[in-house]
Formats: sequence, C-alpha cells, structure tokens
Amino acid sequence: MSPNHILVFLSSILIVSWADVCPCERPELCQQIRDQKDFEVFVFDVGGKTWRSYNWSVVTTVAAFGKYDAELMCHAHSQGARVVLKGDVPLAYVVDQSNRTGWITEKVNLAKSQFMDGINIDVEQAADQGSAEYFALTHLVKETTQAFHKEIPGSQVSFDVAWSPKCIDNRCYDYVNIAESCDLVFVMSYDEQSQILGDCIAMANAPQAQTLKGYDEYLEMNIDPKKLVMGVPWYGYDYPCLNFSQDGVCYIASVPFRGAPCSDAAGKQKAYSWMMKRVDASLSGRLWDDKQQAPYFNYEDPQGQIHQVWYDDPESICLKSSYVQWKGLRGVGMWNANILDYSDHPVAKQQSAKMWNALFGC
Repeated sequence: MSPNHILVFLSSILIVSWADVCPCERPELCQQIRDQKDFEVFVFDVGGKTWRSYNWSVVTTVAAFGKYDAELMCHAHSQGARVVLKGDVPLAYVVDQSNRTGWITEKVNLAKSQFMDGINIDVEQAADQGSAEYFALTHLVKETTQAFHKEIPGSQVSFDVAWSPKCIDNRCYDYVNIAESCDLVFVMSYDEQSQILGDCIAMANAPQAQTLKGYDEYLEMNIDPKKLVMGVPWYGYDYPCLNFSQDGVCYIASVPFRGAPCSDAAGKQKAYSWMMKRVDASLSGRLWDDKQQAPYFNYEDPQGQIHQVWYDDPESICLKSSYVQWKGLRGVGMWNANILDYSDHPVAKQQSAKMWNALFGC
C-alpha cells in the first residue's frame, strides 16, 4: 500500500471512530430511544437553538431538518424523546433497486453514527398512479422501514403525506401500503391552498372543514388511525391584494402550480411570532372567518398596498386537534417548532405556551 493510500485509510478510520464517539456528557444518552409513547407529539426542528425552549414534557419525536446538532440529540434523549433524520431523495433516482438500497444503507449508517432514532421520509414530489416512481416510493418506504428496524431495534420510520390522499399537487401515492409499511404517517394539514381551482383569492392555510375531510378520506381507506399524526401549521401566509373588495375579499396574483391556475405561492410564509407582533397594529385587528374557522387580519404596507394575512392560532388549532382525540389518531405535531417567540417577554411566553397547549384540543 502506498503512503498516500495508507493516509487515506487511516483518515477513514479516524472519521468512523470520531463519529462513533458519544458527544453527550453521559454516555447512556447516546443509546437510541426504543419506548413507544401512546400519544405522539411529533416536532419538526429546522435548526438553531430554540429547541431549548420547547415544551419537553410533551415532545416524543423531533425530526431534525436543520444541521446536525449533537446537543439537541443528547437533550432529547435525556427527556425520553426520539430524534430522527430527514430523508429526501429524487424518486427517479430510486426507481433503480441498487440506488434505492444504497440510499437506505447510507441513511442507516448516518443514523447510527449520529445516535439517531429513525428517519422521517419527506418526499413531496409528483408521481402518477401506477408509474415507476409510484412503485419505487412504496418500495422505498417498506425497505427503509425493514432496514432501520433490523439495524436499529426500536427505531421509528415515518412518512409525510399531503392533507388529503386525493392526488394533492399530483402526489398520487400508494397511501395504504405506505401506511402499512412504516411506523407512522405525518399528515401535513397545511399549504392547503397550494392548488386554487376557483377564484384567485386569499384563504386560510388550513380551513377546518377541508382539513378534517382529508382525515376522513384517509380513514375511509381503512388506514389505521393509530398510524396517523395530525400536522398543524405554526405559520401562515401574507398575501398582497391586487384588489381588495368592499366585503373584505383579497384578490391575489395568479401563480400556477402543478396544473392549478392559482396557489398560495402568491403570498409569503410568515411565522406565528411575526403575526403576533403585527396583528394588534393592523388595519383590522384580529378577524375570524366562521366558514373556514381561521383568524386573519388586513394591513397596509409602506407603498399603500393592502395585504391580507391568514394564519392559525390556539383557537383554530385546538378545533382541529380535538379531532385527534375524537378519532383516536396517533398524535399531533407541527411545522415547525422553531417559529414561536421564545423570548422572556411575558406576553410572548404566554402566546407560545398557548400554542403548545392547543395541540391537545379545546
């Protein structure tokens, strides 16, 4: 072996050895969480250190979508909560069996090296029913679950789905077999205006009736309710109004998406903390739409354009999360946990606490 080859070999050993060194103060915190809680509170974390302010008395799983944070993993394990990887891959790539196997092996090894407790598969790509991608995705979920359960006993594999199984955004997946294969399905009950087929107007991110109808549709497919986790939004949309009618309707720009003439892409996503800092000083203050069971407000920007902001707050969220208890679903979660105001200001602390509490119904 040449000196260069020896150097590369030794470097690879050092990398593997370093990855396997427990970064926690107590080595037992690097042991994977195996206990399954009766009620799941599934949290998406996108990075930073706001996780220090989460309500850890209720968190059961953290999907780490930000940069790997060993401190987060150690803390979550100290609270008995799982931390799982993000799993995303082009569907066209995993049509090939060898590519699929390679991707799964890579993710299992990464989870092991980072002392993680599973993986959340977040594939939101279009797929026609019966296509090669359709079958590849079903195989991917099944094979990933099998591999993780074998290599990391007690690990959790979850899969993210749209608010309805009715080919939302052309995501025509084999939902029944996917749900059977993995441990839980996280239903993303938000971005429900990603395809606006009627008038191009601002509407709620997650209208209650539409949201709950989506769960009814999943349950009508005989998917086990204990596989379904309700995902609620901790963010909303700020829509610039091209025209603002006398009865308060905000007409928005036509931004097509996957076959629909209009979409929520006409607006900008805003965090709940952003809403709370602006709603009281807005033109309208907080308003409530009885049909969509959601709050909104109107404001005027410095250029004089009217905006309409739709969002979810404790009142709208608890109305939806009460369905979780009623139907006996697996649990509840949110996108995403970072975007509350976790400052020490008394009002902000109260607002954040109410959002966490709303996850458990009214």
